[in-house]
Amino acid sequence: PLRIWNKPSPFNDADWEQARLHAYYGERTLARPPALARLGALVAQHHERLDGSGYHRGLRGGALSAPARILAAAEAYQNKIEPRPHRPALSASAAAQELKREARAGTLDADAVAAVLSAAGHAKAAHKTLVADLTPREIEVLRAIARGQSTKQIANALGVSPKTIDNQTQSIFIKLAVRTRGGATLFAIEHGLS
Repeated sequence: PLRIWNKPSPFNDADWEQARLHAYYGERTLARPPALARLGALVAQHHERLDGSGYHRGLRGGALSAPARILAAAEAYQNKIEPRPHRPALSASAAAQELKREARAGTLDADAVAAVLSAAGHAKAAHKTLVADLTPREIEVLRAIARGQSTKQIANALGVSPKTIDNQTQSIFIKLAVRTRGGATLFAIEHGLS
């Protein structure tokens, strides 16, 4: 109920019990129309944790679908960056660190956390050395390609010849196993490099 969510003081045990029921009620509401029943099952799991410490059922890792793990990580991140009447919001950076801590502790799925943080703009720096053996310069060129810049524009921006950019582009294509700028752009988007 809103009176619980908008309470200006920290929750007591009874408040937490009421708040935790929203996953249950969400599932029941969405289960009624057959077209939404699958979504109801997903909503029911959005506060579950891999170690069984979540709610409303206390499910453990093997019982949680990949979409439920992603939704749980996304909900946890969003919850942390929003202010609540009883606590201030965390900064995006602090929320990201907290999610990583929860993944290390085994409460949230590490892959789901990585996906959520990438979507929220936190994972770009981590990809510089982890993506398809690309050099830092090739990553710069790939990002420029993904932004739609021409070979000449990239060369001018990086202070090299267009032929150098052509060579680097061909190297990128080989490493990414793509044949076109479109394929390279798609790879960049999928890996948070755009």
